[in-house]
Amino acid sequence: MKNAKDMKPVEWVAGKVRLLDQTALPHRKRILEYADYRELAMAIREMKVRGAPAIGVAAAYGIALGASAIKAAERDVFLRGLEEVINTFTATRPTAVNLFKAAARMREAGRKGASPADIKERLVQEALAIHREEEEANKLIAGYGATLVPQGATVLTHCNAGSLATAGYGTALGVIRAAHEQGKVVGVFADETRPLLQGARLTACELQQWAIPVTLITDSMAGYFMKAGKISCVIVGADRIVANGDVANKIGTYSVAVLATENGVPFYVAAPTSTIDPSLATGDEIPIEERAEEEVTTIGKKRFAPRGIRAANPAFDVTPHYYISAIITEKGILREPYADRIREVVSSG
Repeated sequence: MKNAKDMKPVEWVAGKVRLLDQTALPHRKRILEYADYRELAMAIREMKVRGAPAIGVAAAYGIALGASAIKAAERDVFLRGLEEVINTFTATRPTAVNLFKAAARMREAGRKGASPADIKERLVQEALAIHREEEEANKLIAGYGATLVPQGATVLTHCNAGSLATAGYGTALGVIRAAHEQGKVVGVFADETRPLLQGARLTACELQQWAIPVTLITDSMAGYFMKAGKISCVIVGADRIVANGDVANKIGTYSVAVLATENGVPFYVAAPTSTIDPSLATGDEIPIEERAEEEVTTIGKKRFAPRGIRAANPAFDVTPHYYISAIITEKGILREPYADRIREVVSSG
């Protein structure tokens, strides 16, 4: 990768969807183009595009793509076909709520159309709006979050919440980028993020391309560096935030939050309000995606675990709200009591 500005994870180009294949990074920049919505849905499932906001954008474009191929001339028949397309995308990744919010917006946009042709155009415009709103939210999050980062800070982050994951400036990494541009951040510790190594493959790559000093560590090293006083604060992204402030994020985030609290290190979550799901009361209700055992027993295509061994692979864990110092959104910085603050943000539209 030569230039981080080239890292556009998802685009709508001439009636097709283009993805930057995140499974090929950092060693290859492979652009995938989709004209079939089913293939795009599979790409989401296979994490060729990943990160809650980017998944939502990709799904929105995918729904517009699928609608473009529906041949029905009657509005009601067309909408039934559209629902099949939407259901294909909502079945791909169960945890990231942005996917379901994008699908709901696309469904509503479709219902407003007067004819199949009108519906198709409305869906394209709605998908573009979803993408544009995520980009705008990222910049606002970065600005608010940078105010929390102390001068001369060394920040720890887990998984990847940069432009690759958000289809914009970045959430957690957007905060780090903004603080670095202000001369505050002197370095970043990036957890490798097992089992798919998004920290090692993606976060390290993005930070390197942005000329932000980064040190890669294994997930199990985070506590060591916190206890040694090497970490000023932790900033992570989120895949779903529920009504009481509990947060689902990549597996291992909960452990980092507990260690941060134990060592007196502020733990911040940066996420757009599109990631908030007020319909769930607590994190116990968040569906946790279980992925294939092979992601744990192999790295790339090389198997290192004994044949026949069983492996568990929950893709996410839930961090209770009382471990979170603040949630950074495009509408401002939220603090306890999160239930009240989240209710205010949601009710404000």
